[in-house]
Amino acid sequence: MDIFEKCREFTAAKEAIAQGIYPYFIPLDENEGTEVIFHGHRLIMCGSNNYLGLTTDPRVKQAACDALERYGTSCTGSRFLNGTLALHEQLEHELAEWVGKEAALVFSTGMQANLGAVSALVGRGDYIILDKDDHASIVDGARLGYGKIERFRHNDMEHLERVLQSLPENAGKLIVVDGLFSMEGDLAPLPELIPVAKKYGARLMVDDAHSMGVLGGGRGTAAHFGVTEDVDLIMSTFSKSFASLGGFVAGDEDVIHYIKHHARSLIFSASIPASNAVAALTALKIMREEPERIARVNEIGARMRKAYTELGFNIGNSVTPIVPIIIGDDEKTFLTWKLLFENGVFVNPVISPAVAPGHQLLRTSYMATHTDEQLDRVVGIFEKVGKMVGLI
Repeated sequence: MDIFEKCREFTAAKEAIAQGIYPYFIPLDENEGTEVIFHGHRLIMCGSNNYLGLTTDPRVKQAACDALERYGTSCTGSRFLNGTLALHEQLEHELAEWVGKEAALVFSTGMQANLGAVSALVGRGDYIILDKDDHASIVDGARLGYGKIERFRHNDMEHLERVLQSLPENAGKLIVVDGLFSMEGDLAPLPELIPVAKKYGARLMVDDAHSMGVLGGGRGTAAHFGVTEDVDLIMSTFSKSFASLGGFVAGDEDVIHYIKHHARSLIFSASIPASNAVAALTALKIMREEPERIARVNEIGARMRKAYTELGFNIGNSVTPIVPIIIGDDEKTFLTWKLLFENGVFVNPVISPAVAPGHQLLRTSYMATHTDEQLDRVVGIFEKVGKMVGLI
C-alpha cells in the first residue's frame, strides 16, 4: 500500500472549505490585538490567548526591536551548545522568582517544555497519571517517555485515588494536570488533589500555560489556591500572557538541573532568539508593575460569563476569562462560528477529539485591553446569532 493513500482519502477539510464553513488556518492581514482584519473585514478578536494584551504593547515591541538590533535574528544553536545567552539565564532567574521556585529552565516553545520535562522524568518502571482533559503536549510528552500512562476522569479526585491505589507502591509517580483547562475555562482542584498525591507518594506538575498572567496575581494556579510549596513543577508558555514565543518549567534546583541535561526537546532544538527572551522579560516586568491588567482581564471574564448566562447560553463550569459556548453538535458549531465571523466576531470552534463528542463548543477568550464598547458589541452579536441558530 502507498503510505500517501491516507492523504488522498482525507477529504473532510476540503469538503468544509467547499461549503464555506472551514474555520482553521485563517490568514489574517493585520492583528491589532483586540481587533483583526481579514480581507478588509474587521473583527473583534475573542479567540486569542493574548490575555494581558501585551503583544501589541509599545514597550514590548520596542524592547524586542532593540534586542534584534543588538543580538541579531537567531542564536543558531541549542541551549546545550552555543545557543545560551545571558538573557536566557536572566529570564530563568526572574521566572523562578515569579512563580516561587528555586530554578527555571527556558525551552523554545511551550510544547517543547512539556515534551522535554515529562519525557525526561518518567522512565521505565515509572507511572504518569493524567487528567483526561490535559493538553495534547502533556499527553505527547507522556508518550515520548518510557513510563506507563494512566488517566483519570476530569477533575474527579475519587477516580484519581482509585488509579493511584492500583499502582505499585514503590514505583515513581508523576501527576500532571492543566491548572486552567484551555477549552472550558475551569480549574484543577489543587487543594483537593495535593493530599491525594501526597498520600500515594506522587509528585505533581501543573501546566499553567493559560493561568500565568491571569490567576494568583499573575503567578498561576498554585498561587491562586495558595499551594505553591506543594506543587513540585510549574510549567508555562510565553505565547500567551508573556507576548512572545517559548516556554519554561520551574521547580527544585536539582530537578531542573536533571531536566536540563536529559530533555531532548531542549538539547536538540535551537534556543529562542534574544528578541523573544527580551519580550518575555518586558512582559514580566509589566505584570509586576501593572497588576491592574490582571484584575481587568478577570473582571472582563466575570462580565462575559454573566452576560452569556443571562442570554441563555451554556458556558459549562468556566470561572476564568476563557468562556466556552457549549453547543454539542459539529454542524451547528461550524454554522454558529461562520455567522459570528460574518458579523464581526472571531472565536474558535472546537470539536472532537479536542473535546468529548456531544460537547462541541465555541471557545471565547478575552484580553485586558478589550474595551467596554467592544464587549457590548460582542454580546449583541452573540445574541443575534444565537437566536438565528436556535441556541437561545
